[in-house]
Amino acid sequence: MKMRLIVLLLLCGSFAFARPKALFYMTTNPDSVKSFTEHADKVDILVPAWYSVDGNGLVWGGPNPVVMETAATRHVPVMPIVALMHQADLHKFFTTPAARSAFIASLLSDSKRFGYAGFQIDFEDVSWTDRDLLSSLVSDTASALHQENLQLSIATVPNAPGSPGISNYSHWLYANWRGGYDLKALAQSADLICLMTYDQNTRWTPPGPVAGYPWTLANVDYALQFVPKEKLSMGIPLYGYHWFAGDPGKDEKPNPTAEYIGQRDVDQYLAAFHPQVEWDAVDRTSWFYFYRDDTREWVFYTDKRTFQERLNLVRDRGLEGFCSWVLGTEDPQIWSLLPSHN
Repeated sequence: MKMRLIVLLLLCGSFAFARPKALFYMTTNPDSVKSFTEHADKVDILVPAWYSVDGNGLVWGGPNPVVMETAATRHVPVMPIVALMHQADLHKFFTTPAARSAFIASLLSDSKRFGYAGFQIDFEDVSWTDRDLLSSLVSDTASALHQENLQLSIATVPNAPGSPGISNYSHWLYANWRGGYDLKALAQSADLICLMTYDQNTRWTPPGPVAGYPWTLANVDYALQFVPKEKLSMGIPLYGYHWFAGDPGKDEKPNPTAEYIGQRDVDQYLAAFHPQVEWDAVDRTSWFYFYRDDTREWVFYTDKRTFQERLNLVRDRGLEGFCSWVLGTEDPQIWSLLPSHN
């Protein structure tokens, strides 16, 4: 009896401290590729942005041989993105049987040809009226891939609280971004839901965190109402945004804007302007501001501490893991937080 109790405690402990899977996105940018080749032993799943599809179901793209060789040597499964981010083309694609069939056939063909673990669907700018069409496509695609022992994952825009909200901006987000994903239906078909809990604030908004902690927590808990935790990967951004006064242009109109930045940009701003780096205790994120030409410019970004807070949340909620966009923009110190898988 005593021995059985010890075994039970050990099993409970192993589940309680199960290591979250580290999924990293990669682009064709040389810095992104370099980051993967240097840290492949800490990447559990690589999702490179290699493929696109158009409204007719025509898929195009292909692998980087160096990346594939590194992945094979370091035993990292490769699951490329296939992307489409144009609402009219998405609707055409969803509603054209021949396009859907061509799409699925291409994914099967390239998975076998190049040795992929499967594919990740990244369809954004999906109209809320097309959510059932998206769910149907994912179901058909997953069924076809599963028959060949391949996996299908999907990146989804976080959509708490599941309604349009009050403001015109919130309505626009829901109608064109958040409302297109039926998490319950998608989770029944896909092997993994990658919740893109980033871009809370962008060039469309005033300065703010890329992924504030309360916002991230609310979206994770909302998703867990529909998605089993074993199928949910939480997005952790590796990048940041820099807000500044944009060019008024010939029309002389107000043009505040933001640019996407990586750690190298952050380091340059710190060296050039010597700002005081602040820690937001509520949003659990690092930020600073500086003045250029008497105008305040703002930077919110993901450093090691910001990353750690979100990694802790993944562990606290017992999620499958995390998905981070994008290699090549990260604070190098985050790698000290992650174990090697071999």
